[in-house]
Amino acid sequence: MGSVASVLGLTEETASGAAPAVDDVDHLRARHYDLLATLLGRAPDADLLDALNGLDGGEGVLGRHLADLSRAAAATSAHAVEREFFALFVGVGRGELLPYASYYLTGFLNERPLARVREDFSALGIERGATMSEPEDHLAILLEVMAGLAAGRFDAGPEMQGRFFARHVAPWAGRLFADLEGAKAAKFYRTVGALGRTFIEIETEAFAMEG
Repeated sequence: MGSVASVLGLTEETASGAAPAVDDVDHLRARHYDLLATLLGRAPDADLLDALNGLDGGEGVLGRHLADLSRAAAATSAHAVEREFFALFVGVGRGELLPYASYYLTGFLNERPLARVREDFSALGIERGATMSEPEDHLAILLEVMAGLAAGRFDAGPEMQGRFFARHVAPWAGRLFADLEGAKAAKFYRTVGALGRTFIEIETEAFAMEG
């Protein structure tokens, strides 16, 4: 799966130093965040599809969604899913969906939600990579940051996970994933939408219990 550095181009100076001890639950949460971030950030190539095809879904509702994702990966090809990704997120002019916090929260791109993301990125020591073309409020980037927080990749207190999630993910990510489930161009990505929507619901409930 991806890492925050793979999306944002972090240097050693901006990433955290020695990672703190992270329990198995947080490692699993980080892997879910990384998986969703990777699939929203780019179309999976043949190697990633093969890896997804080999997923063991496990038990529970997330396990069932992972099993669905595994079957969808086996039923598609890198070429087909690349075309699907283009139709959904790129398009000619624009894709069917715009996975940005500013758009979902204000109806416009590059608005106040993006500025809030940049404020928290600065607090975390995250710098925009020179090759990064997407605004920082793209959901793939936000989910990679959540993965980094869960996995202890940043020098941040434990309260930062809930704060970042509440400010930048919870208000809109579930809607984006639900829209992805119902998108006209979605086939493989319908299963990504279902997994993401359910995972965000579980995270929302978990953070609410902590509060």
